[in-house]
Amino acid sequence: MNPHRFCVAPMLDLTDRHCRHFHRQLSRRARLYTEMVSTGALLHGPRERLLRFDETQHPVVLQLGGSEPRALAQAARFGERAGYDEVNLNCGCPSERVQRGAFGACLMAEPALVAECVRAMRDAVSIPVTVKHRIGLDRVEDYGFVRDFVGTVAQAGCEVFVVHARNAWLAGLSPRENRTVPPLRYGTVVDLKRDFPALTIVLNGGLRDHDAALAHLARLDGVMMGREACENPWILAEVDGRYFGEAAPHANRDEVVEAMRRYLLREVAAGEPARAVLRPMLGLFNGLPGARGWRRALSAPALLAAEGPRTLDRALQAMRAAGGGRRARTAELQ
Repeated sequence: MNPHRFCVAPMLDLTDRHCRHFHRQLSRRARLYTEMVSTGALLHGPRERLLRFDETQHPVVLQLGGSEPRALAQAARFGERAGYDEVNLNCGCPSERVQRGAFGACLMAEPALVAECVRAMRDAVSIPVTVKHRIGLDRVEDYGFVRDFVGTVAQAGCEVFVVHARNAWLAGLSPRENRTVPPLRYGTVVDLKRDFPALTIVLNGGLRDHDAALAHLARLDGVMMGREACENPWILAEVDGRYFGEAAPHANRDEVVEAMRRYLLREVAAGEPARAVLRPMLGLFNGLPGARGWRRALSAPALLAAEGPRTLDRALQAMRAAGGGRRARTAELQ
């Protein structure tokens, strides 16, 4: 099946390596993405720390932010050497900080430059180079704009486009508002697949449940889920079965907790703070009795400072005291 059939979106301050390890306990097949990493950070910053990930995370994609072809090519080389399966260029982030760096969503106004960047990266590495973008800029909803952007970049050899089905409003909205205020226009993404049938077109934006996501696969090649995967991560436990016809890595939440316990002990022993490892797990029991106690325990600074890895046990105790234990142990996938 298409390796992009189900993806978890790159999200700043969320999809770090600990989050990706956690998500991999829920799905073997979901394609995972890093947070956006700027070329400047990779070329001049703590490169090894930024690129480090556990081998169990494959397939995993490095998302880059930048607009200078040579810098992107070098960053892509670093990503390939680090073992990433794909490099993805961010052409969708609307934040003011990213705009000041002349990359992200504002690159959509310069398709020839994006094509040059893609070409430079493809010449530098043997792994796929892909692009994530919006369907337009500001309040102009001209299909020809995004069609010509995709056509130009595809001529540089890009074969996979992850399309967030909203415009990016570059002024007047925060990045958070840009995820909800500009209207979703799924039809525009379908039109891209119609006009470029040989390309892999992956839909992103507003996907909150599997029934809706799977319905889009009748006309598109893949779907990408973002905030829902982090806020209600157990939704990922259905991915392998519903999208790929395979068994999930773990049958219930307790098994996931035990797998994460081993990882937590290893990472804390290597110097990682327990809070960083536990943070992605906050929503694991959402919808079950005791979920609030679980979240409170995992995010309590005093408890984390005093207990370290044992905070995981305290969180389980808090949840079960509220009646969540039995429900969690028996919440097996059907």
